[in-house]
Amino acid sequence: MGVLDLFLQSSSSVSLLGALVVLLLIYLISSSSNHSSKEDRKEPPGPRPLPLLGNLLQLDLKRPYNTLLKLSKKYGSVFTIYFGPKKVVVLAGYKTVKEALVNNADEFGERDPLLLAQETTQGHGKKRKTRAIHFNLQSTYWVLWSNGDSWREMRRFSLTNLRDFGMGKRVCEDKIIEECGYLMEVLKKFKGQAFNTTQPVNYAVSNIICSIVYGSRFEYDDPRFTSMVDQTNKRVQLLGSPSLQMYNLFPWIYKWVGEKTEFKKLTAFIKEQNLDLFSRLKETFNPQMCRGFVDAFLARKQNLEESGMAHSHFHNDNLMETVMNLFVAGTDTTAATLRWALLLMAKYPEIQNQVQEEVSRVIGSRQVQLEDRKNMPFTDAVIHETQRLANIVPMAVPHRTSRDVTFQGHFIKKGTTVYPLLTSVLYDDTEWEKPRSFHPAHFLDKDGKFVKRDAFMPFSAGRRICLGESLAKMELFIFFTTLMQHFLFTPPPGVSEDDLDLTPRVGFTLNPSPHRLCAVSCM
Repeated sequence: MGVLDLFLQSSSSVSLLGALVVLLLIYLISSSSNHSSKEDRKEPPGPRPLPLLGNLLQLDLKRPYNTLLKLSKKYGSVFTIYFGPKKVVVLAGYKTVKEALVNNADEFGERDPLLLAQETTQGHGKKRKTRAIHFNLQSTYWVLWSNGDSWREMRRFSLTNLRDFGMGKRVCEDKIIEECGYLMEVLKKFKGQAFNTTQPVNYAVSNIICSIVYGSRFEYDDPRFTSMVDQTNKRVQLLGSPSLQMYNLFPWIYKWVGEKTEFKKLTAFIKEQNLDLFSRLKETFNPQMCRGFVDAFLARKQNLEESGMAHSHFHNDNLMETVMNLFVAGTDTTAATLRWALLLMAKYPEIQNQVQEEVSRVIGSRQVQLEDRKNMPFTDAVIHETQRLANIVPMAVPHRTSRDVTFQGHFIKKGTTVYPLLTSVLYDDTEWEKPRSFHPAHFLDKDGKFVKRDAFMPFSAGRRICLGESLAKMELFIFFTTLMQHFLFTPPPGVSEDDLDLTPRVGFTLNPSPHRLCAVSCM
């Protein structure tokens, strides 16, 4: 859908023309008055924007990361682009992204919330009571989007308690191994017939974060659980849709866009589901025996309230949003990566054969364990290469400068939105031999041993690096290796390997496009 089509569908031609005229005048006045100051301060270069529209006509709104990657070839590793009236500085290439996020972490470490995220977390909803737990369903914060003390406190608490409840430890490994058993039972029921990998993989991966957050896993036929996972998946997809991108830029034009209404309904539904889960947990809550993250949060909240610290960051609103963050982050990206891995195995059977040969030689028929990874360099390389090529979060989550900064000779004003273009890091042709190909040798030396690569940055970097990185790595290895041990993945009958499409679906994260695979038991 084109930008002009989106405009004309959402506003009368008269009001749009009036707005364009006013903004054109503002643009002409401001551009002439600011021209000399921009030259003096050497702001990042970029294509000349149009009034109101900025550079939108040059952007592929379905896959803007591709456009930004092309523009970086022309304008360099630090350049300016206008998403409508919104000025954005794009950072491209491994060296530039690392320099900004790691070496200048304070200057580039703030988050720039999307308008829709702010509206669903900082509105003025009425307080409501549900089973003795009070939640303001809108006046809330996200550990993903927030800044300042709230972000620091919630991130510190989240990281500590994720570790306490198993992240990176043997207890979590046992949970993943157990969940592998449930997932394999589901796949066996298809008896080698083609199936959509989305739901079974999403449910299996989601159960790991559920066991850490809520203290227990769910059955795959539990409608409360499956609805929450399915609706979260849809919500993530909608957030990257062209219409919601336009709403974030022009809310006064796109006020009634259908996807916005659907997104907010999904958000409200997921919150209602969590309210119910929290209420059930509180009925059997014992602060001396915390079962998961929610219990730990409630215990800290109770302790602070008893100490007279009622205005701390540990309130019900932060609990809701932190749990929603953990749920989506702990489900979507890892499940998407695992689905990409299975799709790639079906598309490149010779690589799948090499993985299975290594699995057979190192593990045989016994249970896969995390410690096997050090003895399985090819399998480890395939997982890493999947993460690199899949490019799950291509533009990262938007950053913002915390103060005026001069970076690589360019002046960037405080409060400027910054996109660390992770696509440009993972596909950097100065770092990767075959950046656009599935090439596990990127992570192997001449002797076939696994090698780490500095430009491997799927979890971002710096202060905002994904706090679930260690959990994701553990899940990917155990799930993938176990599935390779038990199944051969092939295209459906009548479909060749060449027919399998690697084009990602449109969304905030890059999941595979809808497809089906066959899982043929090999044990």
